[in-house]
Amino acid sequence: MTIPTSDPMEFVRQLWGKLGFTVPGMVTPTFSQSDLEKNIADLKAVEGWLRTNLSMLQMTIQGLEMQKTTLSTVEAVGKIMRQPEEQNAAGVSGAANEAQVSIGETLRRATLFPFSMMQQVQEGLQKHLEGEVKAAADRASAAVDRAARAATVATKSAPGKKPAAKSAPRKPAARPAKKTES
Repeated sequence: MTIPTSDPMEFVRQLWGKLGFTVPGMVTPTFSQSDLEKNIADLKAVEGWLRTNLSMLQMTIQGLEMQKTTLSTVEAVGKIMRQPEEQNAAGVSGAANEAQVSIGETLRRATLFPFSMMQQVQEGLQKHLEGEVKAAADRASAAVDRAARAATVATKSAPGKKPAAKSAPRKPAARPAKKTES
């Protein structure tokens, strides 16, 4: 698409004109309120679109920066973890080798910390539950023993005991005589 004109801004004006907008700063002022409201609404729509795209661009940049940081951290940890093995293979000994091994071991422990902590919590809960189950079993056993002793005491005393004599039926109480008015 070529524009046979000597004005370089004519191309931009035509592109903006097809979108329904005029080139900012290149228009004559209008005094029609409806035209002004339409232009304001159009420009606010463009502003919202630009803000949305800016936000998405910023989030994308932040995500890529986080990926870069994570990748460099993983590479650094891998490099530190490999150093003691390389030094052992190269025959490096002494305090430097021990320092590298302790750094590598510290990093390994740090990466495994959440898992070891969860394992310790699980073991503690398991011991606690075992203690609770044992205590409940002891209480149940004691209750069964008490019930068994009570049953044997009741059966030993029952045969020697005489049944209680039947009581005579009660006579209804005499009703008071009615008073007559005098």
